[in-house]
Amino acid sequence: MLDPELWERITARRAELDELEEQPAEQLAEVRAERDELAVAEPVLERTTGPR
Repeated sequence: MLDPELWERITARRAELDELEEQPAEQLAEVRAERDELAVAEPVLERTTGPR
């Protein structure tokens, strides 16, 4: 039979790892959103100010 304390430690560590796993995904989503914004802004800027 698994020691209840060990079971609790495993469960807590799994929760920590789940949280850590979410951080890179959130950061990647933010990076992609900003890149999308820049992809829209660049042509608008070129239209209003001319090519680089």
